[in-house]
Amino acid sequence: MKVAIVGRGFGSYAMKPAFEARGWQADLVPSRDADAVSAACAGDYDLIAVHSPPFQHREHVLKAVEAGKAVLCDKPFGKDAADAKAMRDAAKAAGVLHFLNFEFRFADARCKVQELIEAVAIGQLVHCHYLSFGSYLRERGYGWLNDASLGGGWLGALGSHIIDAVRWHSGSEVADCGGISRVEIARRAGDDGAMHDCTAEDSFSVWLRTNGGTTVTIDAASASTADLPQRMQFLGTDGAIELVDENVVTLLKKGADPQVFDFSPGPDTPAWPSVYNWIGAVEEALKTGKQITPNFDDGVATAEVMDALKARMVRQPAS
Repeated sequence: MKVAIVGRGFGSYAMKPAFEARGWQADLVPSRDADAVSAACAGDYDLIAVHSPPFQHREHVLKAVEAGKAVLCDKPFGKDAADAKAMRDAAKAAGVLHFLNFEFRFADARCKVQELIEAVAIGQLVHCHYLSFGSYLRERGYGWLNDASLGGGWLGALGSHIIDAVRWHSGSEVADCGGISRVEIARRAGDDGAMHDCTAEDSFSVWLRTNGGTTVTIDAASASTADLPQRMQFLGTDGAIELVDENVVTLLKKGADPQVFDFSPGPDTPAWPSVYNWIGAVEEALKTGKQITPNFDDGVATAEVMDALKARMVRQPAS
């Protein structure tokens, strides 16, 4: 199969090698070259994969849809829910297959968590907690990720994945939310050599409540001075599950020894294994013509939660 990958960031260093490991022909298309994007959409590709910045998602997805192409779009799926709905509605009207890049649903450890939850191994899911403190953006220069008007911010970059995980693991939608956002690095140097004010959050602490009654807390920072283990914790009426660094799942129940499931990558594990697994599901969907999840409906649901959070979060002034 053939895929045109629009965008040279994540599309280049993660998606392209994963597609190629699956045996695809994967061609990169510069996101700023409108003619090249149009030519790709008019070409003989089986899939257009949009991995441009979020402020370009709508333009690129609509071009693919108008050409009748199946399309995969990265999160956060546009700048806001209005963008997301426009893309979703266009794809459905055109009758094309559409996929949303929430690839962590296909990580082996996350799948184990979902298996345990569905098996009622911890009883009814009561609360979820997510913790991620990293230094990924601390030394990074200024770019669209630091500009709120361009769809930047750590809420969209990481929070979108967590919100989708909450929806998936709880089997319910987010009904209420709130929190606080922070900009820990207030100014950054751009490629032009000038210093720029950062208007998009690089850290956030939020709470969610689903319509099924599950409560959620999320604490995430991308400009920390240190990197700490990433943790997802699920509390139920009859036990708990903890996932550490996307690899080790532990099931804890009163009166029983902890059950540990280790999915740490081995020497034969492909690079970006969750992406590799996800592409396998996309490939099968293209062969059968069956619409699968996560898709643009999931992108819209997540975008609506992020819009609500942006409207309700208290903004902590930069120090």
